[in-house]
Amino acid sequence: MPSNTSQELLARRRLLQLAAVAGWPGLALAAGPGPEADADALALLKRGGVVLALRHALAPGTFDPPSFKLGDCSTQRNLSEQGRAQARALGQRLRAAGLSPARVRSSPWCRCMDTAELAFGRAEAWSALGSPRAGSEETNAQSLAELRQALGVAVRQGAGFEVWVTHMFVLSDLLGVNTASGEGLVLGWDASTGPRLLARLPAP
Repeated sequence: MPSNTSQELLARRRLLQLAAVAGWPGLALAAGPGPEADADALALLKRGGVVLALRHALAPGTFDPPSFKLGDCSTQRNLSEQGRAQARALGQRLRAAGLSPARVRSSPWCRCMDTAELAFGRAEAWSALGSPRAGSEETNAQSLAELRQALGVAVRQGAGFEVWVTHMFVLSDLLGVNTASGEGLVLGWDASTGPRLLARLPAP
């Protein structure tokens, strides 16, 4: 029987799925914060000891098709031209602020790898960042635990920042928040409560 935590994650994912299909902007997408949020996020990245978790850039559709195969981009949802431009703009924004990530890790899904490579010129595939829709509840729980552990390590190291490119459902499971395509979350770690959302970096 699923644990209460697993049931909560499933319920949240179902709500997000309904929101994505129905186009409810208040649930499926996060409202773009103002310039202050942008400045706060960039200041935290400059300070270091944080992770910038990004939802992949714009990709048409809601879910991968039934014929989806990991490693075969032709069977997946992929970035639109607008999404590719959005990813490039994100990288340009950080470079203009003098910021370069110490490490770029990405879900192995093509839309995430492409977002990372277009923005930062590199990407290290990491299965823990993959879409939970493709895995069992046990696998998803293991991935979530791996992400939490890696976040704690990255924050404790305190030097520079990592970028993680992933999916809406992963960020929802990790933090309980919703994100827009191309939006970034600056994450910290609390020894008592776990992941902390420190600031949002609005999508370009």
